[in-house]
Amino acid sequence: MTQLSFVFENATPALFLRQEILALGLIAVGIFLMLFAIRSLKRAKKEADSADFTSLDTSVLQLRDIHKSYFLGKEEFPVLHGIDISFERGDFVSLLGESGGGKSTLMNIIGGLDREYTGDVIVDGIVQRTKKERDMDAYRRDTIGFIFQSFNLVSYLSVLDNIMIALKMTTLSEKERKARAITLTKQVGLYEHRKKKPAQLSGGQKQRVAIARALASDPEIILADEPTGALDSQNTREVLSILQDIAKSGKTVIVVTHSQEVANAGTRIIYLTDGKINEDERLKPMFEIAEREKPFATKALSYVDIVRTGFKHFVNKWKINLLIALGTAIGLFAVIFFLGLGIGGTKYMNSTIEGLFPVNTNTPGVVSRPTTKESDRVSEGQLFSQGQQAAVQRQSFLTQAEIDKLSALDHVTKVEKLHLLMGQGTLSADSKSTKISGLSTWTNYNVASSLTKGSAPKNDDEIVVQKSLAKKLNADYNSLIGKKVSFTLTVMGDDGKPLTINATFKISGILEDSGQLQDTYVTSSALTNILSAHNMKMDAQMAIVTVDKVSNVKEVTKKIQQTKIDGKQVFASENLGTLLDTITNITSIVSYVLAAIAGVGLIVSMFMIIVTTYMSVAERTKEIGIIRALGGRKKDISRLFTAESSMLGLFSATLALGVSFALAAVVNHALADFLGGIDIIQITPGIMIFAVVISLVIALLASLAPSRRAAKMNTIEALATE
Repeated sequence: MTQLSFVFENATPALFLRQEILALGLIAVGIFLMLFAIRSLKRAKKEADSADFTSLDTSVLQLRDIHKSYFLGKEEFPVLHGIDISFERGDFVSLLGESGGGKSTLMNIIGGLDREYTGDVIVDGIVQRTKKERDMDAYRRDTIGFIFQSFNLVSYLSVLDNIMIALKMTTLSEKERKARAITLTKQVGLYEHRKKKPAQLSGGQKQRVAIARALASDPEIILADEPTGALDSQNTREVLSILQDIAKSGKTVIVVTHSQEVANAGTRIIYLTDGKINEDERLKPMFEIAEREKPFATKALSYVDIVRTGFKHFVNKWKINLLIALGTAIGLFAVIFFLGLGIGGTKYMNSTIEGLFPVNTNTPGVVSRPTTKESDRVSEGQLFSQGQQAAVQRQSFLTQAEIDKLSALDHVTKVEKLHLLMGQGTLSADSKSTKISGLSTWTNYNVASSLTKGSAPKNDDEIVVQKSLAKKLNADYNSLIGKKVSFTLTVMGDDGKPLTINATFKISGILEDSGQLQDTYVTSSALTNILSAHNMKMDAQMAIVTVDKVSNVKEVTKKIQQTKIDGKQVFASENLGTLLDTITNITSIVSYVLAAIAGVGLIVSMFMIIVTTYMSVAERTKEIGIIRALGGRKKDISRLFTAESSMLGLFSATLALGVSFALAAVVNHALADFLGGIDIIQITPGIMIFAVVISLVIALLASLAPSRRAAKMNTIEALATE
């Protein structure tokens, strides 16, 4: 006790810390070793289970305690009661029993079509029940080949194409697929009939096609559901002979039948009664097999192959598709025609206006003082441009006498002085700011660019800003109306020195971007006051002239350009083109409205496509089941119908464009002399692209619901559809 006390009395905190860390480390190591041991035990159990499936039983297919029930509401109807059985390679096994005994149900479970069961289906040592849906699709593609009693052939495809359905889900090239399909037709004795449709074949020939299709992907297991039920005795013997040859090749053949004669053709009979195995009889030894590798792999359907299949059905139903395409094309043609008319009509009107009215009415023409000498022989446009540049730089002004000269011209109703201050500055509101480039007087010129919100400045403390500036101050730029903003602009003073203008305004309106140098506007008196406060020259740099009516614009423009003082040309005038814009806008609006009215027909067309696609889904239910049974995915089914709808959309657009170009050519030719050679209907590449896109969009939207319905179909029910 004394020694122990001595130890504790002499122990330091560091020593205690090291001891605690050591203890925690030992605990952690213990936990790790325990987890490792548990994981090792689980792995060993898994390997043992796997060994139980593979080492202890070399069967290609094993069924372990399979139970299956159907439900009608809450009422349960058991079908299979604990099926335990194995199948070997090279075996020809018959599941014999009366109707309702569970034979077809068991076949659907083996084939991966029915996954609502308990127990295990084990193929090559792999449990199927826990696989994901895409893995089960791959399982049917790679391992299972179905032969159905009712043949389940696609009616619009030839013998060769029916076999090719399965081959499309392989890695073989198109050439190799066709070669294998031809080889299979020879194997089942149908080479001479390879181009025929199913309707042209006898029952025995149809079943041979089904057998060839089942063999196409070289599966391990062939499932045949009553393969001779619809055949006469001669065809029955021939089909059974083919099935025997398939088993001899090393495949496992499982035949569901209620015929003792058919069952006796195999190597083994399993008697199934009321969902239970009553007897398992070996008739003869399994066929000897030689080990071989599969010559090719399987894969999911490619989109190209889906489109090819869809195109064959589209061509097969060309009469119905043509009628639907015509219905869609009529609405599409009207849209194309009116849009083309809008473009052609606008160009014709612009051409006419440009020839008659160089300056607009109701919106002003801009007048500046030219700086180039008249003797330099430059164009009016160059004269105005040079005068405008000088005005912006405050190097050119219009005197009051010159303003009066303009006002005195006949038909001029108003002349407004235009002041400009160009420089660099900022506009600030709500703690945000944006750069500005200039300040200008609000005049009749601005009427051409509509106000999106608010009104023109009426008081000296009001300002109008362009929308692009307003957006930078506030995303909800319309909310800026009535708010105060800080205005700062640095310009070059008349003395050649920079000066800064500061002011506070209230936003009265938001203006559509006009592309002008200035981007803010105030009243004439407000800008004059600013100039006066900074001792700057108050004469106008340019003038805005408003003419009384359209018919006098050309005359007034000419008089402005010819006006001279002291024998020299004083004014240069810009043709603003506002009237052209107005006419263009009106024409465009009219054409868009007409196109929109015509577009109502496209909505009707969309419903036509929806109804037709639903009818196609109902008509091709068995085909959907076939593709799914062969390993096709749900999205392959969906893509098949959307691809066909896309083809319908393209076909409709092609028809509409063809009719539109033909009618446009006739109308343009008939009106060529009257319109001065201008095409009144102009179908541009943009309209063509729009027509194709809108047609495709309508077709695809119309196909969404039907294609989803097709993809969700129960495969077993689809195959049973008559």
